[in-house]
Parts: sequence; C-alpha cells; structure tokens
Amino acid sequence: KITELIKYCKTIAKNPYTVLIRGESGTGKEIIAQSIHSAGPRKNQAFVALNCGAMTASLIESELFGYADGAFTGAKKGGKAGKFELANNGTLFLDEIGEMPLEMQVKLLRTIQEQTITRVGSNKPVPVNVRIIAATNKDLDEEVRSGRFRLDLYYRLNVFEVHIPPLRERREDILPLVRHFLKKISSRLDI
Repeated sequence: KITELIKYCKTIAKNPYTVLIRGESGTGKEIIAQSIHSAGPRKNQAFVALNCGAMTASLIESELFGYADGAFTGAKKGGKAGKFELANNGTLFLDEIGEMPLEMQVKLLRTIQEQTITRVGSNKPVPVNVRIIAATNKDLDEEVRSGRFRLDLYYRLNVFEVHIPPLRERREDILPLVRHFLKKISSRLDI
C-alpha cells in the first residue's frame, strides 16, 4: 500500500494543483506533504507549514496573510509577512484544515481563486504563487454535509487526494519500521 502511495505522490508532485491528504493522527501526513514538495518543481523553494487547529480566525488570518504596519496594538513595526508570502513560489502546507473556522475558509478560497493576498490592515493586494497541500484527520465529506466546511473550498483543495492508511491496515510495514527505529535508536545510544 505504501509503495503504491509513494508512486502516486511522485506522479502528482510534478503538477501545481492542490492536494488534500487524509489520514488518522500519527500516519505521517506532514512527511507525505514534504515528500510531494521535494519531488516537485518547487523543491528548491520554501515549504511553509501552518497548523490550523486550535487557532482563532484572527490569528489564522494574520499568520496566513501577514499584517501591515500599525494593523493592531502590538503589531511589529513595518508589518509582517504571512505564510503565503513566505511560501511564494513554494508550497504552503495547511495541517488540520478541517479545524479552520468558516470565516477563514471564505478568505482562503478567495486567495486560492485570485492568487493574491491582502495583509491585515492594508488594502494593497500582493500576488502570490503558492502550491497548497492541506491535510486533515476529519471526514471532510461529513463536515461539508453538517455545514462546518465549505463545499467550494473542499473542491478547490481536493484536486488530488492522498489517503494514508493507518499501520493496522498495512501490517507488512511493521517489521521494517521496527528495524529502522531500532537502528536509529541504537546509533544514537552508540550500541
């Protein structure tokens, strides 16, 4: 299963379209996202990650889009670039996308469609060229049905879907993984 998954990821890595990675917690979604980035044409550009879980809408907004000088009390002088600007020409990994508040989903959708961002406290659009890879452990189909996730954003993110099966569904990987980790630990302990 993993060999087929890797082959598929190498194929989709070559194009600029969005990827939605699904898998339970601990299945290695960020590792797969980094692998897709590293196998693609943007491999020499930035890979920037943002965990969308447990963040307020305003915090996610300033993290994604940055903020202008004087945008709010305590704002850094001169403003701050957001993750989109930092990932320009590279890849932006949005982990736990299923946790993103609805009001931010609208802004993310607009950014994907228009390929521009506007920093918080500014009205100047900034063009961005970013490949988005999103990941979730949630059932986004159910989230859409229940109104907690936007259908239009779901379709924009789910151009290519990668499903990572849990280890219990790929028992053939247990022994090679045990050997790998034993070798890694023993080299650290000089055994």
